[in-house]
Amino acid sequence: MRLERARRIVDFVVSEAAAPVSVFVADTHGELVAAATMDGAAPDTRLNAQRKAYTAARSDARTTRELAEKVRDDAVERASFDPFFTFFLGGVAVFEGEERVGAVGVSGLPGEVDEQLALAAIERSAGP
Repeated sequence: MRLERARRIVDFVVSEAAAPVSVFVADTHGELVAAATMDGAAPDTRLNAQRKAYTAARSDARTTRELAEKVRDDAVERASFDPFFTFFLGGVAVFEGEERVGAVGVSGLPGEVDEQLALAAIERSAGP
């Protein structure tokens, strides 16, 4: 994940969020590339956004939603995951072509809205 694209993602999320959120953009290892916490966002949104991005970056799923659905009925499989993984909606992997280049985590709004914001930010950030 290039810093320039990560910053475009962060800027989009901050400008489009309906209420204060945190956004975390990670590389393929789940490590920080860019992040922001909006004024007024709850403190726990920082860690939640980080965990969402980490999960989407390091798992084989494209989103935290997809991963949660995959393991929903298998408690043993859920328990075997990296303990930093989360199944909350709002974590989305970023691809360039077929290559996973990182992930985005958004936290602070209902999960469905966090996820849609992340997806829109990824789409808008694509390009040179």
